Amino acid sequence: MSLGDVAPSFALESDEGQVVHLHDFRGRSVVLFFYPGDFTSVCTKEAEHFRDSIDAFSAKGAVVLGVSKDPVESHRKFKKEHKLPFTLLSDLTGKVHRKYRVAGSLGGLLKGRKTFVIDKEGIIVHIFESALNWKMHVSEALAHC
Repeated sequence: MSLGDVAPSFALESDEGQVVHLHDFRGRSVVLFFYPGDFTSVCTKEAEHFRDSIDAFSAKGAVVLGVSKDPVESHRKFKKEHKLPFTLLSDLTGKVHRKYRVAGSLGGLLKGRKTFVIDKEGIIVHIFESALNWKMHVSEALAHC
């Protein structure tokens, strides 16, 4: 997965139980952030940081989508408890993680945390990967929307 590539299509179930396709957002910028799991300390901080920055993303016409391998029910609870104003997608099989080459590091000790900015035409215009620097995922995405 490289800059300038067409973002791989996907169909994933959302926290609301609806199937979401990437092409549903054609004509809008998409921030697609992959995170290891609901209710973990770093992932919660990252999701809340996206939440607290949602007005800035909206002002740029961007939609934010979070993706993890957690089930829909976990996403529902996580979204409700932390008042997240964006859609969470469940990739139980890891198929979309593989398409986007989201993997862990340090021999699997650190799970995948990777953010993509996809432009209005579906082209990847920015990729940021850092398992530990969760704050940078938001600032990097905002700078490239």
